[in-house]
Amino acid sequence: MKDLKLGLQLGYWGSGPPANAPELVAEAERLGFDSVWTAESYGSDALTPLAWWGAATSTLRLGTSLCQLSARSPSAMAMAALTMDHLSGGRFVLGLGVSGPQVVEGWYGQPFPKPLARTREYIDIVRQVVKREAPVTNDGEHYPLPYPGGMNLGKPLKSIVHPLRNEIPIILGAEGPKNVALAAEIADGWFPIFFAPKAMASFQAALDEGFARPDARRSAEDFEVLAFAPTIIHDEVEVAADLYRPAIALYVGGMGAKEVNFHFEVFCRMGYEEEATKIQALYLDGHKADAAAAVPTRMVEDIALVGPKEKIRDDLEGWRESMATSLLINGDLTTLRTMAEIINA
Repeated sequence: MKDLKLGLQLGYWGSGPPANAPELVAEAERLGFDSVWTAESYGSDALTPLAWWGAATSTLRLGTSLCQLSARSPSAMAMAALTMDHLSGGRFVLGLGVSGPQVVEGWYGQPFPKPLARTREYIDIVRQVVKREAPVTNDGEHYPLPYPGGMNLGKPLKSIVHPLRNEIPIILGAEGPKNVALAAEIADGWFPIFFAPKAMASFQAALDEGFARPDARRSAEDFEVLAFAPTIIHDEVEVAADLYRPAIALYVGGMGAKEVNFHFEVFCRMGYEEEATKIQALYLDGHKADAAAAVPTRMVEDIALVGPKEKIRDDLEGWRESMATSLLINGDLTTLRTMAEIINA
């Protein structure tokens, strides 16, 4: 049975910063966690909290899960990655994702179409900057460098800063089959926002397709799969599940439009199309509590670790047998300590 690494998932903020983040990060490092992760949507950014809280660490990998492509040009993202890698002593991991059309076009004011081509170009430019082997150029339609037009004075440039490492790991967040296949082809790892060990078939074909492409960067043997594993420890399974049902209802029902909701589609591919359709309809009609109540317990248990400590220990065997290489955990200090105890037993 393979070992699983643990990561602390801090995510993005709600109405303000979490008051206990410094304590959680310190405890994660003390417990031997492998990594800590921050995220962004349309509020807090991912890089500032990671630098602020990560400054007090010395062993944790510091990663973004994830930075949104449309938030920064690829050159700006590479500058941040170079900077973070130096400041952390080579511990930075760059997680990237395209988000969805509602956020990309509504918040960032950028076009969403052709996300696969944009991602491919973006990562290529980031890697060019980090390698610093030659002035950076790109002939693609999404991020042309130098910029064609303007004052016609642009020229290819190399970073002033020399990289600490000439390659920084890049992890892609992906949900749809084409995007998952792209992650397997061009990235060093994959973030499945919803990961179900019992529904491996819904991911495997896309991953296999990506690994089989001629220029694939990795194979299944050296590819990271950083699976988010929401963990709620409670003596009563139903009580624990109740605490996570609203989150599933939000993503299935409200994180996207009825016409385009990648989270909804993930659950459909897992075999929950009927349930997901009902949840989405209730949520979009404004019945959020009813939408949460419509989330079946088995749907929660497929993607989360809920219930007594002993049940979670048993359920973890499925995650160990899966393709996951790390479990990203959120929760209080007790949750972190319990998970470290179970994983290391």
